Amino acid sequence: MPGIKIAAFGGALAVLAACAPGARQAETPEAPEASRDIPVELFEFMGVQTRLLDDDLVNFHVTMRGARNREDVALYAECAAAQYAVIRGYGFARHVRTNVDEESGLWRADAVYTVSPALPRGVQTIDAEVVVADCAEQGIPTV
Repeated sequence: MPGIKIAAFGGALAVLAACAPGARQAETPEAPEASRDIPVELFEFMGVQTRLLDDDLVNFHVTMRGARNREDVALYAECAAAQYAVIRGYGFARHVRTNVDEESGLWRADAVYTVSPALPRGVQTIDAEVVVADCAEQGIPTV
């Protein structure tokens, strides 16, 4: 299956990741002003695989090329999780864990989220509709 190629502003993903609900400052430190002028990069989003682990526990495997760092591919997984929650009629998701691997420019994330109709406990929760809208605005596919 051919990948989807989308042009996105390099700094936009970092800003979105830093603004995502539940994002921890230690994981997405504020970049110096000079480094925000990153030229447009080409990202290739190569797909999402979803596996239901339990009634409200979902595993997402995403693959992409062109990521600058772990946060870019983890954000792709978050976008997929948010869309999954919306499609299933849930308003929220909570991040459980994400493992990221890169080999020869191919980035993969293995992420687990819980989905729920009400705001779940925890600090890494996301409002699914808000995140889906942010992903669409940034040009990050959700399926």
